[in-house]
Amino acid sequence: MTRVLVVDDEPQILRALRINLAAREYEVAVAEDGNAALRQAAGWHPDLVILDLGLPDLDGVEVIHGLRGWTSVPIIVLSGRAGSADKVDALDAGADDYVTKPFGIDELLARIRAVTRRTNQHETEPATVRIGDHVVDLATKTISGGVRLTPTEWHFLELLLRNPGKLISQRQVLTEVWGSAYLKETNYLRQYMAQLRRKLERDPARPDHLLTEPGMGYRFQP
Repeated sequence: MTRVLVVDDEPQILRALRINLAAREYEVAVAEDGNAALRQAAGWHPDLVILDLGLPDLDGVEVIHGLRGWTSVPIIVLSGRAGSADKVDALDAGADDYVTKPFGIDELLARIRAVTRRTNQHETEPATVRIGDHVVDLATKTISGGVRLTPTEWHFLELLLRNPGKLISQRQVLTEVWGSAYLKETNYLRQYMAQLRRKLERDPARPDHLLTEPGMGYRFQP
């Protein structure tokens, strides 16, 4: 049974999530603040953490840093903050995805399933991935139909394909593909994503798989 730790200072949200998750056969524990969350995670070892950013003692980003110091457990952030900056900070700190409050339980459950699938896939990572009419072979770095990519395009694409469904922040892409000296060069991202879509998407203007979340980052949707 998958263990889920829910961290939120709103009792009604804790109660609703505990009931809905337990009904779907998740084992649920709750914490009302950041320090309790860190203690609970260390003692209980959850398989997934659902974390509110606005906690009464620690900021949610601090909790993420605390968790990432010793565990790679998937973290889904709940955010009631309207701006994208806090969500980007959470993603850069190591969160796997986010859901904006108010949220529907179906949306949250879909994100939980996606994160859980990704965790399992890392154990037996697929060698090939389909994007529209093309099959990408990650082992041999080839694409069906004779599509050719530059080394930089490959690096960008591979980062997305190895994290299906996960939102990858702009900062993470720039750091991993170009290096930390290029963190302000967001124009690179737009240019290279446009090139990848032209080569791989059936309709580059309306992509189905290589998606942009404005101001946040990029996501590969299988």
